[in-house]
Amino acid sequence: MDEEEKERWNRKKQTLIDEISDKLINGDVATKIQAAREIRSMIRNRNSSGKIRVKFAAAGVIQPLVLMLCSQQLEAREVSLLALLNLASRNERNKEQIVTCGAIPPLVKLLKFQNTSNLRELATAAILTLSAAPNNRPTISSSGAVPLLIQILSCGSVQGRVDAVTALHNLTTSQEEPIIALDATAALPLINLLKECKKYSKFAEKTTSLLEIISKSPQGMLAITKAQDGILTLVETIEDGSLVSTNHAVSVLLALCMSSRNKYRELILNEGAIPGLLRLTVDGTHEAQNKARLLLDLLRDTTPEKRLSSSVLEKMVHEIAARVDGSEKPAETAKILLQDMVQRSMNKGSSRTP
Repeated sequence: MDEEEKERWNRKKQTLIDEISDKLINGDVATKIQAAREIRSMIRNRNSSGKIRVKFAAAGVIQPLVLMLCSQQLEAREVSLLALLNLASRNERNKEQIVTCGAIPPLVKLLKFQNTSNLRELATAAILTLSAAPNNRPTISSSGAVPLLIQILSCGSVQGRVDAVTALHNLTTSQEEPIIALDATAALPLINLLKECKKYSKFAEKTTSLLEIISKSPQGMLAITKAQDGILTLVETIEDGSLVSTNHAVSVLLALCMSSRNKYRELILNEGAIPGLLRLTVDGTHEAQNKARLLLDLLRDTTPEKRLSSSVLEKMVHEIAARVDGSEKPAETAKILLQDMVQRSMNKGSSRTP
């Protein structure tokens, strides 16, 4: 296509955008619904969708689409939601303009819908998409969306639950006010989601991040430990997770044990946490290594006065392993020796328990 043909094509495309925008702004309800469909279709089916998003926004379609979210007709709400999702995708400015035009309150109302799960799922996807823009997060956090997203963790579709986790993660990682606190009721559905997913996945990283936030309150700690296989799922994440998810998981277990060693020590030990923690002292991030050492110290059945710190113990065992294996496999041998020593300590502690 030469320059002249390209120019003609661009003019034709701009004319079409102007016509669709005019129908949306000035048409009756049926015309607006059709225009919203055409906006979505045009964005999805063009190679230059990024430019088309910009042109539609410049033509003034965002405000009338937001107003359609309050329509009495469910079809109008659905098509406007789909159009807004396509306009917001990969465009920060459009995301912010959608929120500025007042989209969050009607989206929160849609999150409450029980009988129209498709609309609720679309609203969850919209909240997720809009929360990706940092400037939108304070508005969303203060809108009442968070408790509704937590409800969706339990009763939403699979995609709805995934979107709710990601939206909550976006909102809780915001440095802007208000900093949100997650209700302890989120613990059980998050543990269940973590059970089902691959522990090294990005989804597991977001889920464990939310669980770490929940573990900062006494109610959250209790909810995590009461969830079926709650501690076991965190132990499995330490064993099989990514660097990020292992760090979050060990943070949760450490918070439990530091809050009440007598209450949580046996629960953590009974789920076989030692091998994963020992591996983490070698393979984890610097922060995770330190947390794993602290937790191992708390799990050992010795008095504080007689307790040899994990870092000193590791150094001694590594020196022994190096003498045994030379320079070939001292780290692996050290892990085995440490695990055996800690396990023997645990067994002695258990034999003294009445």
